[in-house]
Amino acid sequence: MLADRLLKEVFSFDLSQAKLPKGIQVLDPFNGENSEQVRHIVELFHRKFYSDERSRMLMLGINPGRLGAGSTGICFTDTKRCEADLGFPVEGMRTHEPSSDFFYRVVRAAGGAEAFYSRVYVQALCPLGFTRMGKKGTHLNLNYYDDAALQKAITPVVAQWLKDLIATGLRTDVMACIGTGKNLTFLRKLNEKHGFFERIIPLEHPRFVMQYKYKTLGVYIDRYLAALLEAE
Repeated sequence: MLADRLLKEVFSFDLSQAKLPKGIQVLDPFNGENSEQVRHIVELFHRKFYSDERSRMLMLGINPGRLGAGSTGICFTDTKRCEADLGFPVEGMRTHEPSSDFFYRVVRAAGGAEAFYSRVYVQALCPLGFTRMGKKGTHLNLNYYDDAALQKAITPVVAQWLKDLIATGLRTDVMACIGTGKNLTFLRKLNEKHGFFERIIPLEHPRFVMQYKYKTLGVYIDRYLAALLEAE
């Protein structure tokens, strides 16, 4: 089943071969404080929505943040949406992430989680996240493209990750890139070199929409729904 192949790739991904710049830490929810619960949730998710052989269109975000996939292991899914929209209880963690808020508005507009995930597989260009110590001594989220040395270090691993993901049976004729700036630029360069996908659909990142375009949420939800039509 597709679920088995996807889970194998998700749980085996690691950055041990990448020489990360000094001061940058890996955000790995699968081997962190709540790893047992995160792994359980991620397995439930895949078994519930991908226990078939239907090929999906891939949607690729950036990398996990602490409050979304960094807490649940599921892209753009905080603990609030994990329970309310996916039906998976979460013990001991409570996170609210604006990106997840927007993303699950899209999911509901598409007919709910089962209808949405029957057409797409949502992942991250790099499925593990990054943090850097801030001035106040707290760990701050870091996108892979925020540091040139970090981006260079993970590029070979990310290329192999995409190759392995596609090999599970995902579509290559079309995919959607979540993030129309640096994430899209990086993905396009990778795609030019490796020829992963025939066509890439750019979609605005949920955090950008929630922070700067909240008054016109409907416009951006419709753009996501239009991309979903490509997944049918």
